[in-house]
Amino acid sequence: MSKKVITFGEVMLRLATPEYKRFSQTHKFGGTFGGGEVNVSVSLANFGIPTSFVTQLPNNDIGKACQQSLNELGVETNHISFGGERLGIYFLETGAVSRGSKVVYDRANSAFSQLKKGDINWNEVFADANWFHWTGIIPAISEGATEVLFEALEKAESYGITVSCDVNYRSKLWREGAKAEEIMPKLIAKTDILIGNEFDAEKVLGVDTDIVAKGEFTNQSFLETTRELMKKYPRVKKIITTRRGTISANHNSWLGIISEGKQVLQSPVYQMTHIVDRVGGGDSLMAGLIYGFLNYPENDQQIIDFAVAASCIKHTVYGDVNLASIAEVEKLMQGHLHGKIDW
Repeated sequence: MSKKVITFGEVMLRLATPEYKRFSQTHKFGGTFGGGEVNVSVSLANFGIPTSFVTQLPNNDIGKACQQSLNELGVETNHISFGGERLGIYFLETGAVSRGSKVVYDRANSAFSQLKKGDINWNEVFADANWFHWTGIIPAISEGATEVLFEALEKAESYGITVSCDVNYRSKLWREGAKAEEIMPKLIAKTDILIGNEFDAEKVLGVDTDIVAKGEFTNQSFLETTRELMKKYPRVKKIITTRRGTISANHNSWLGIISEGKQVLQSPVYQMTHIVDRVGGGDSLMAGLIYGFLNYPENDQQIIDFAVAASCIKHTVYGDVNLASIAEVEKLMQGHLHGKIDW
């Protein structure tokens, strides 16, 4: 049996307004489970990659329903800890045309935020694993979760496990008194594959450039940033980012680029003219990258092409998670953009 990909993070209950309604208009919400790291696990499970999600859930009916939902989606949950007070929630109002989407968080004192050192047996978690994925949301949530993440990174290093991170910097999420620019560098130093851009490098990872001030994000600016990041974090081997062009809330252009510090490779540009749900777009990209690195590790062009195509399909799927198959992704990569019925 293939070794597993381990993801670690917070899963939340998503409550979304139906039919593009505003919060003030609706009397009902559609409920699904999601979150950056668990979204990666679900996507990988759809690609046939064995995956295990590690978190802490409340020991109540909602926590158990969440675990059952993940099991039904093919994700192993044997190493989930149960404790804490509640499952975090976020409310989503889906935008349309010139009105952007809105998110309201209700995640204070969540079960995941109450994790502490020793709650997860990382020796057991990593016993049959070859990849570990985390995001910058974890250290934003609580000191305890950050300490558990650091435990995981040290243990993954001792096992020789590849580590990936999506910086995913969101200033409004960071807890009071915690500074991303002080915490994140210590964690990135133990990471091999990174999703991040010029903004993340300057605001969070300690690389000083004038790129953000100029607002000129190009392949060349990304290459320069990649080189500086790799000097500062010698363990990092590949850095990936996306470029989203927003024509409207429903119409975006989408591409990805990857660099190993010597050159930049770019995916095709996709015109997503009718977005169903963009939440989880970056997570689906990360899952595509992991699949690519595991299946064709010497072909960066194929890796970024697969990842961006997978993410493009995610924008057509309602909910946080990408329910795409390998065949669907490869069909899109081959240029089948018409969306005709497959009789």
